[in-house]
Amino acid sequence: MAERRVVRSGDAEFAEFAGASALRLRRTAFLLCHDWHLAEDLTQTALAKTYVAWRRVLQTGNPEAYTRKILLRVFLDQQRRRSASELVLSELPEGGQQEHSELRLTLLEALRRLPPRDRAIVVLRYWEDHSLETTADMLELPVTTVKQQSSRSLAKLRMLLQDDRVALFAD
Repeated sequence: MAERRVVRSGDAEFAEFAGASALRLRRTAFLLCHDWHLAEDLTQTALAKTYVAWRRVLQTGNPEAYTRKILLRVFLDQQRRRSASELVLSELPEGGQQEHSELRLTLLEALRRLPPRDRAIVVLRYWEDHSLETTADMLELPVTTVKQQSSRSLAKLRMLLQDDRVALFAD
């Protein structure tokens, strides 16, 4: 009977965590994949994997970082699959903000054109404002690799943004 109480309180803790962090995780996932529906799937998968390991996650002391790391792995795994090469339509995502500025659309389009790992580095470093060390830890890469890829990715973004302000939604 005592075992059930522990599980139930763990479930309540997880439900509270998931409710508090789902929006941030979904936003991060969208920045990585540029598709609200896929972002929702990635978020749900990351939260499901976190739930399965919830007791272990609590021992880490930082469930949000643990879940974000899972989200990044799920995203990178998804990008390796053949289905990741599907073409995303140029329509604004449903449920997203209705009024995007041209600059925001241009930046998101340029970000979408980066390779998945580069995109993950840029999102973590500059959108979510993580340190080099934290980003390297989350992606399981050496700090020097993150530093080099950050620099190269920013150069690519600058080139894309200068290149006729990125022909929006053109491929």
